[in-house]
Parts: sequence; C-alpha cells; structure tokens
Amino acid sequence: MSESDYFKKFKQIPENYSLPEALDFPFYYTPHELAEFAANQLQEELSKTNFNHDFGIEKKERNGAIGKMFGVLVVQNKNGDLGYLKAFSGKLGERNWHEGFVPPVFDLLEKDGFFKTEEKYLNELNKQIEKLENDPIRKIKEDEYTKLNSETLKQLSDFRLYLKKEKKTRAEIREKEKEKLEDTDYQCLIEKLKKESISQQIEYKKLNKELNHILANKKEELLKFEHEIESLKKVRGEKSNALQDKIFDQYTFLNQAKESKSLLEIFKETIFEKPPAGAGECAAPKLFQYAFQNDLTPICMAEFWWGMSPDSEIRVHKNFYPACRGKCEPILKHMLGKSKVSQNPLNTQSVVNELEIIYEDEWIVAVNKPPEFLSVPGKQMTDSVLTRLQLKYPDATGPLLVHRLDMSTSGILLAAKDKDIHKALQNQFIKRKVEKVYRAVIERKPKKLEGTIDLPLTLDFLDRPKQKICFEEGKKAITTYKFLKSVKKGSLIEFQPLTGRTHQLRIHAAHHLGLNSPIVGDDLYGMKEKRLYLHAQKLRFIHPISKKNIIIECPENFV
Repeated sequence: MSESDYFKKFKQIPENYSLPEALDFPFYYTPHELAEFAANQLQEELSKTNFNHDFGIEKKERNGAIGKMFGVLVVQNKNGDLGYLKAFSGKLGERNWHEGFVPPVFDLLEKDGFFKTEEKYLNELNKQIEKLENDPIRKIKEDEYTKLNSETLKQLSDFRLYLKKEKKTRAEIREKEKEKLEDTDYQCLIEKLKKESISQQIEYKKLNKELNHILANKKEELLKFEHEIESLKKVRGEKSNALQDKIFDQYTFLNQAKESKSLLEIFKETIFEKPPAGAGECAAPKLFQYAFQNDLTPICMAEFWWGMSPDSEIRVHKNFYPACRGKCEPILKHMLGKSKVSQNPLNTQSVVNELEIIYEDEWIVAVNKPPEFLSVPGKQMTDSVLTRLQLKYPDATGPLLVHRLDMSTSGILLAAKDKDIHKALQNQFIKRKVEKVYRAVIERKPKKLEGTIDLPLTLDFLDRPKQKICFEEGKKAITTYKFLKSVKKGSLIEFQPLTGRTHQLRIHAAHHLGLNSPIVGDDLYGMKEKRLYLHAQKLRFIHPISKKNIIIECPENFV
C-alpha cells in the first residue's frame, strides 16, 4: 500500500495553531491541539465503523465487551503537508490489520507465516495432552489408586492401633506378675513377652511391605499416563519458548536515524530481560515505526480509550492516556532516541517558598504540604517536605516524617522531632489507630451519597506507578465516603481510608466498582487539571507524651 493509504492529510486544521518544538514526553503529557483534532476525527470515524468487535459503549453488563486503546500521530511528509496516522493496540476483531490503520510491526496472523504453522503444531500437542488427561482408563486407574491408597493407610493405621493395645496389655501383665512370680519364672515371662512383641513388629513390617508393593504396582499403571503427559508438556514448553523468542526476534524497531533493534535486544537491557507478552503491539510503537519507515516527521501524538473499561484498570471512554511504562518505555526509549523529545514534566515541581506549619510542640510538627510537592526527595528532585524539615530542625533525631502523601496530594503531613516519638506515632498508623480524613472533588455526583468501598489493590507492574484492582493477589483496601455538597467542578466528597494503600482514594473514586468518577485533576486515573483536587484535611491521634487526643485540621483550598 502507498503512503496515501495510511497518511490522512488534514483538509482543515485549527486556526492559529503552532507546531510544538519537540515531541511530548510519551509517558506524561497533555495532547497538543493538533493531536486532539486528529483524535476527534478518528473518534468520529470509530462511531460509524463496525470492526466486528464489541466495545461495550453504553453497556452496563460486560458479556464479553471490552474497550480498546487507539492512537494518532500527527506527521509531516516530505512535501510539508500535515496529516495523521492512526493505530490500535493489539488485535481488533481478531485481526492485526484494518484498512487505513498502520500495519503491525510484525503480523503474527499472516496466513502463510511461521507462527500459524507453529501454532498448529502446538494446538495438536494441546489436543494430545487433553486427550490423555481425559482418558477414561486414566480416570479408572486414578480412582483405583486413590481407593487402594486409602485402604492401605487404614489397614496400617488399624494394625498400629492393635500393636499399641498389645504393648499396653504386656505392660499390664509385667506389672501384675512382678510380685507373684519367682525371679526365674518372671524372667521367662519377660522373654516370652519380648518375643511376642518382636513377632508382631515383624508381622507389621511384612504387611507394610506387601501393601506398599501392591500400591506401587497400581501407581505404576497410573504413572504410564502421567509420564506421557509430562513428556508432551515438556516438548510443548520448549517449542512454545522457542516460538516466543522467534516471534520477538521478528519485532524490529527503527528510530529516526533508521537504526534497528529487535525486541529481544531492547529488553535485554531492562530488569525484565525478556519482553512481556504483547510488547510491540501497542499503538505508539506501531505509529512511530510506520513514520520512520516512510520518512514522515512525527509532530505530536495522542492515545485514547474507546469503549468499556477493563475490570482491573481504570479506562474511561474517550479519555486520553499516556503510553504504558512496562511494555512501551524500553521500546520508545530506542525509537525516540534520535528525536527531539520534551523533558519529563514530573521532574519539575511546584516552587514553594516556605512550608506552612499548622501544629507544633516540643515533640511534633505538622505542615500543610502544597500540591505537586514531594514528601521525600526523589531521584531527579531533591526539594521536599523532609529536606525542608531537616534544615529547619537540624538537631532533630530520627526519620522525622511519620507518613507520606502523594506528590499531587496536599494537606496535613505529620513529623516527629525525636526517634522515640516517631516510633510511637508510626505504630499508631500501622495499627490503624489514626483517624485520617480527606476532602476531594470528584467529577460526578455518586449514586449513593455515602457508603464503603472495599476493592483490593496491587501494583500494575507493566505500568508503574499505577495501581490496579486485583481480587486474587491484591491487598485489602477499604474506604468510607460521604457526599458533602455540589461545587463548581463536581462533587465535594469526604473520604476516610481505613487502610493506607498507594493511590487508594484515587482508584476507589475512579474505578467503575467504586464511585465511578475520578478525582478532578487526577492525571493517572482521570483527566489532568491544574492540580489534583485531593487534600488531607484532618488527623486525629494520641499524643505519645501527654496521652491526649490530638486533632489537627487544615481546610481544603481548591482554587
């Protein structure tokens, strides 16, 4: 296909637009107006096209529906014309390729490709394994072995009880006859009882040997099936791993200088060492690959979600999202290595002249942490609440900060001037004896005006630092909430986290099983604003020295 099959030239573009000086940092950005313009055109097209895929738009029950990530890349061709490319992540309607969307970096589903041949062989192995596992004779042998094993254990257990009873009887005889019999006769009795004990032990060992021999023969009949199954599984595993490596080797990515690297080469330099499943199938790498292959200059890009959210992650229909970290960051690091890319905005933070102290005594200090200001120093930024307190209280001992707040969250942050006080206060946090109250503005009014959210959380390893819902491996996370009033940007909510998981309030607000409404300004789980409208408004704890109930309050200032 020619460039015109994929490059969609703008017929009309926003007035008074200006081209960006550099590509946006792909993992944290606000889409440029040209990227938004292109995304709106694609969304209009999506609303009219049937891809044989159920996006679940406006559905309440899933029933197999799932949304999909789409992306647009605004580019300029050699003639200076502006237009855009479009792509989707993964497969769409069981196809890797749809008309007008840039092709995959490598098409796994190519009819005569090696993947289809190898997949057919693996499917045959799966059928053989399934046939053996469901063989009725195997089931009979398995039941026979289970029954015989149970009978064997019972027989041996009964015999041990018999031996125990006989031993007790002999002891009673010895005790009873000790005073009655002469020494010679008593010694004869002892010898007789000893021989009887030995005889019974020999009888038990003989029975144990015979029963276990029969059991072993029965197990051997079953193991003939198990060995064959394990052998086939081993072959399947080896073939599957070899196929996966072969596939990864086919995914080769260009940068603007047309330098090429395979997935295996790219991920060898990461902590993963091997690419995770689905790496290279996201929209962003597909878009840049096609642009670099065809000498199109990337200008700006945007990715958005179309359809129903997955159960674990938070994805809102039509919302823009950055590229994922786990799969895309290593790939895009190579692909954009020769391009001009903006700095990571997260490496800059609010300029704070002086921290506001809202409570202080001889042992404790509490500050009102500003939004977009670190609690503790980061890799790139050293200014933080902790470093400011260390300068202000150079004689303080111990770690100072008793707890932390997300960089984007404002409000009460508690510190101790003494390591023993720090330990006592932190112990109250650990044992959940500290009452924490937050205020937040969410985008919509909740259906229930108050209630409890119980959704377990775990780290999304492929998209750090995001968290996700996981009912199998997630840690317990419970939040109570109460609607306070309607405000200009949405609804003012009071949250009380009963556990202290990372991003707990943000996830519980945004997830469709929670309040189904992101906190305003949540750049991870909602839409970016000038700030995150989340504030630690109140702390109640027991003073380690006075033992008095201390309540610290700091009103929210969402302006």
